[in-house]
Amino acid sequence: MLRNIALMTLLGLASTPLFAADCSVDVEATDQMTFNTQAINVSKSCKTFTVNLKHTGALPKTAMGHNWVLSKTADMQAVATDGIGAGPDASYLKADDSRVLAHTSLIGGGESTSVTFDVSKLAAGEDYSFFCSFPGHYAMMKGSVKLVD
Repeated sequence: MLRNIALMTLLGLASTPLFAADCSVDVEATDQMTFNTQAINVSKSCKTFTVNLKHTGALPKTAMGHNWVLSKTADMQAVATDGIGAGPDASYLKADDSRVLAHTSLIGGGESTSVTFDVSKLAAGEDYSFFCSFPGHYAMMKGSVKLVD
């Protein structure tokens, strides 16, 4: 019995619920046009999901701004292209674009922001992507979002 408790403690199982869903993620963006992750899994058991975005660089948002945008993968390029004309005050996103499922504001070096969205916007088996909509960034700054059990 003591050996099992010691093993559970070493594995971190004694104080951590095994089936608790993590309904948030921290994402970092850099001055080198990268995110620190290329994949985010969202548990079906979450009612809402929060993305905390931190720009770890030093450049201002006018030169190297970043945001976090969620859309269906098939819509990503069009959302990014259509957003260029919206400009930085609109976080390079076309107003009321129904293809955008969630997004943060545009931030510069040293700044942080977050967005919380309703998980019911995601469907099992659908391909979703997250990306930065600052002009030219989406080609490098992107990743997948999957709804998981």
